Formats: sequence, C-alpha cells, structure tokens
Amino acid sequence: MKKHLTFAALLLLAASVNALDVFGVYKTPAPEGCSEVDLTSKGLTLADLTAVAICNNPALSADYMSLKSKEAALGAAKAGYLPTVVVKGEGSLNGKKVEDKDSVQNEPYAASAALNWLIYDFGGRSSNIGLNKAYLNAAEHAYDAAVQETVLQVHSAYLRVLGARESLKSAQASMKTYKKSFEESSRRYDLGMVSLVDKLQAKTAYEQSTLTVTTAENTLRQNEGNLAVLLNLSPDTKLDLKEIPANDSVIKLESGNDIKELMAYALEMRPEIKQSQSNIEAGKAGISSARSGGLPSLSAVAQAQYNDNWKRSLPYERGSSVGLELSWPIFSGFNTSYSVSKAKYEYESAKENLEDTKITVLNEVWSYYQNYNTAVKSYQISKQILATAEENERVASRYYEVGKSDILNLLKANASLADAREGLVNAYYGLLISKANLYRAIGRF
Repeated sequence: MKKHLTFAALLLLAASVNALDVFGVYKTPAPEGCSEVDLTSKGLTLADLTAVAICNNPALSADYMSLKSKEAALGAAKAGYLPTVVVKGEGSLNGKKVEDKDSVQNEPYAASAALNWLIYDFGGRSSNIGLNKAYLNAAEHAYDAAVQETVLQVHSAYLRVLGARESLKSAQASMKTYKKSFEESSRRYDLGMVSLVDKLQAKTAYEQSTLTVTTAENTLRQNEGNLAVLLNLSPDTKLDLKEIPANDSVIKLESGNDIKELMAYALEMRPEIKQSQSNIEAGKAGISSARSGGLPSLSAVAQAQYNDNWKRSLPYERGSSVGLELSWPIFSGFNTSYSVSKAKYEYESAKENLEDTKITVLNEVWSYYQNYNTAVKSYQISKQILATAEENERVASRYYEVGKSDILNLLKANASLADAREGLVNAYYGLLISKANLYRAIGRF
C-alpha cells in the first residue's frame, strides 16, 4: 500500500511541475476587454468594435496560440540546464513447475532511479535558448502584425458601413429632388404649359432614383454583414454605430505629413520588419546550435536500483553508481556539416528577406501617402462641386418653374446634384480609409 501511495505522489509531483511556469516564459496575456462591450448598446465606437474583433477573431486566436507555443518552446529550451530524473518500477508474477516437484511461484519486482545532469556542452544549450528566443520574438511581431491587420479590417469595415449609410441618405435626398422635378413637370403638364414628354422624362428620372435607393440599401446591408462577420458574429447582427463628425481633426494626420519621416517611422515600427530582424537573430543562433551538435558534452550521472522477489528465502539486491559521462559524436554521417550549411543558408535567406520586407514597407508607405494626399484634395474639390451643384439645381429649378428652361436642363442639374452628393460621401469616407491604410503602413495603431 505504501508503495502505491509513493507512486501516486510522484505522479502528482510530475503533474504539478508540468503545470508551473518555472522559467517565467508565458508573458503574453490573452486579449481582454471584449466581455465589457455591450453590442446591443447605442453608439458603438471603433474602439468597442476593435476590442470585440481582437477577442473573437478565430484567425487571430490561432496566431495567439502559435505565440504561446513559442513561449513554451523557450521554456523547454531553458529546461536543458536542469537535471533529468527518471524513476522506473516493474513487477510480475512468475510460475514454474518441475516434474515430481511442487510448483514454484515468484513475484519479482524492481525499482530504479537515474539522474543525468548535462554540465558542459560548448554552448549548445545557450545557442538553443537564443534560437528559441529569436523564434519567440518573431512570433510576437507576427502576432502584432496580425492584430494591426485585424484593426485595419475592422476600421475599414466600420467606415464602409458609415459611408454606405451616408450614401443611402444621399440617394434618398436625390430621390426627393427628382420627385420634386416630376411633380413640377406634372403640374405644368396639367396646366398645358409643357408636353407629355417633359412629364415622362421626369417620371423616368424619378423612378431611376428609386432604383438607386434600393441599390444603396443593399450595399448598406452587405457592409453591415461584413462588419459583423469580422467580429465573429452572425451577419444579420444589428449594430448601432457612432457617427464620425466631418471636421479637419478627423482628416489630418497626427504623426506629421512629411514622407521621409513617415518612411523612417515605418522602418522602426512595422512589426513585419521586426519579425524579419528576429529571423536573422534566429539564423545566427541556428548556426551556433548546429555547430554544437558536433562538439563533446560532459554530464554527471547517478543511478540506484533495488530488486526483490517477495520471498524471504531469496535475498534482495540493491546498488548505486555515480560518475561523469563524456559524449563526443566523432562521426555522424556528415549530419553536423550539412546542418551547419543549412543554418547558414537560412541566415542568409533571412537577411535577404529583411531587405525585401523593407522595400515592400517603403513602397506601401509611399503609395498610401500618395493616396491619402489625393484623397484630401478630392474631398476639398468634392465640397466645392457640391456647393456649385446645389446652386445650379436651385437656378435650374427656378428657371423651369417660370418657363425659362426645359426639362432636360432641370434633370441634368438634378443628376449633377445627385452625383455631387454621392461624390462627397465617397470622397470623405475614402479619405478616412486612406488615412487608416497609411497608419497601417507605418505601423501606427
């Protein structure tokens, strides 16, 4: 019974050790804050949606688990500095019958414990730890990049929903304008002041505007569904979003508007570049680790064993040994040589990937910077176009009412006003999306 209790205690000890973070490697906490967001409340902000997306996004959760596995791998590498202790036990029931003699039954059992402690390995363990640290750093930066990409996706989807809502309002306003023109043409037709053609042309334009409203409603529903899916929700989930005020503080960049500064900032802050740099460090450590595979190692070893037969007539046996063990892989079929070459090639590949990543990042910053500046100009011009279109529509409507213009000029003015309204909506939210893309390009979230 005592032996069973001892074995159970050893199992509990092993389980408790496995559950502990002895080396303090689990440093990245799980995303928090999404449980505090009430998605049924009014005026949900971008920060609310981002918190939910980071917590609920399955792809991001997979990246987080990959990061945690790298932390565990670092702990496993650090465990190489501790001794290993192995306890074994065995028992059996043996029977033997010899002719003209009574049968003999034995119940032999044995127990042993062995300790192995690697004392020196010419930097093999430290190289392995350095390698896993570099892998962990790369995983951390990869996770940061995934978070930033998720934030950008949610930000863009949020803006598209708001833009679709404004487009629907614009289409409804244009429909009212076309309706007004149709009613005026009907009134003038009833008075015999215009032909039936005027009335039918105005009616056609009005009916086409109702189709535009229907299309805008569909676009809004599609964008709302896309946003909900990014939050890992059903696409039919209704979200009450907070509107974004149209002012210069929302449009302007908070980190300056100098392209050289933005590029320098991106080279310093983009997680993809940091990930590539970590891969280079991993390549260096990999070379050292591969070289250590062909070097000797010195370990302290100890062993104790006990054998018994449950028979008083048979003596028990016990023994122990302590010593040093030197291991030197003199020849391993050129495995070490090829492993070192492989590590060197991976190191060179990592350096080239870093340069490629830098060029890609700089190109993204340059492109999104140009897009942003173009979007700013487009927004300013769109405001002027709308003001002109509104004035033109007022004049055309007045001229038509007094008979100084025909229906074609009025409908043309209506169409220009509708285009100007939609153009301003697209320009404003396109500008905000361009700004979000530029911030992602420089690694600022």
